[in-house]
Amino acid sequence: MLLSLIASHHDLDLSVLERLSADTHAVGREIVAGCPAVSGAVVLATCNRFELYLDVDDAEALDHARSGAAHVVAARSGYAPERVADQVHAATGAEVAEHLFSVASGLESMVVGEREIAGQVRRALTAARRDGTTTSALEALFQAASRASRAVGATTGLGAAGRSVVSVALDLVEDGLPAWPDVRCVLIGTGSYAGASLAALKARGCGEVRVYSASGRARAFATARGVRAVTSEDLHAELADVDLVVACSGAAGAVLEVEALAAARAGVERPLAVVDLALRHDVDPGVGELPGVRLVGLTTVAEYAPGEHSAPVEAARAIVERTAAEFDAERRVREWNPAVVAERRRVLGGLDQALVDGAEQAEAMAAAWALARAAVRLDARSRAAAAAASAPGESDASGDGEPDVAPFVAVALDERAARSLRRRTRAALHGPTVRAREAARAGDEVAYRAALAELAAIPVPDVSGVFRPQAASA
Repeated sequence: MLLSLIASHHDLDLSVLERLSADTHAVGREIVAGCPAVSGAVVLATCNRFELYLDVDDAEALDHARSGAAHVVAARSGYAPERVADQVHAATGAEVAEHLFSVASGLESMVVGEREIAGQVRRALTAARRDGTTTSALEALFQAASRASRAVGATTGLGAAGRSVVSVALDLVEDGLPAWPDVRCVLIGTGSYAGASLAALKARGCGEVRVYSASGRARAFATARGVRAVTSEDLHAELADVDLVVACSGAAGAVLEVEALAAARAGVERPLAVVDLALRHDVDPGVGELPGVRLVGLTTVAEYAPGEHSAPVEAARAIVERTAAEFDAERRVREWNPAVVAERRRVLGGLDQALVDGAEQAEAMAAAWALARAAVRLDARSRAAAAAASAPGESDASGDGEPDVAPFVAVALDERAARSLRRRTRAALHGPTVRAREAARAGDEVAYRAALAELAAIPVPDVSGVFRPQAASA
């Protein structure tokens, strides 16, 4: 059974999300290892949401799974387990798929329709695979979410305009920058969000982008994308002569400190725009107090990101609702179908076995009769030979004629009759089978149980009528 625990910018401050998202890579493994009722976990943590998707053994274990997950997140975040439980919204059943499909399609994002989230959903599943915490149910859920996202993009065009958290942040600082071809920018970070940020900068015609990473991965990132890497030694000089800093490394702790930036900008009158897209703050918030520096973070983006109620958004929501309903229907069919299959196997398997048993019994009877006939003949010949030896020249009428063995009527399987019986049996099973699966798709448990009872009432057919007598062999 699927359970999701959801915390997002819709209900919580980003500072709370930041703490909940601490050490996300370890959370899934710890939940699966520490909670026997949970067989799988996928963690989706982005700049504006923290969500857990759990595969739980059964409905009775849901409370235990939720409590276990809250304790794991609490240990990582520093919050009390009770507060974690209060901060997250729990969803089960059809609500799980509809929410994730909506998230993957950008409908729950800070900027409605943004497309980066689709990649983050895929990477969450990849991380769970790497950690060994995914299950077939979670695989099906996340793969279906990606398909729903693609359907939304292809059908509605939502996201085609490149709307994203990055684009809104750049819109907010654009007025204070030179013309984009003249903008010099330092990009902090080398992850997937840095790649999206670099693409957004290039799309606007940003003239010069330098990449810095505290982890040392800047050179490989920059070389692959045709830009230049900046070392820790060069960063001070670069910051003195740039117009824009975009930070999205997600490192633990600020990468750009107030003191370092103040020292780099000493005596510099050139205005500087700083965009911090990291949930855990790549940039010390005090940077915004420096003279000539404008700081835009996710909180500001959330304030200015326009909501949408356009026709494409409404069309996207309709696609999400439909695909989520289809996914949930297929899930129920998979979960409820084993009982249907078991009843069909009982009848059809029993029929096949009865036909095999009947054929084997007929063969055994024929073989036993043949052996008995042969034994009687041998005995008759032996007695005739003994009589001839005792009275030479005299005939013994007792050796003449057929042996005294009851006549045998051979029985064989009538293949045509057997095929007809199989067809009738499958026809009898077809109706309640279809009704059971339709009820499963609709979630109608009463109709499902009624159809299953119909299947259970169908007996294994009597096969005596498909074995026909044949002329006895001599």
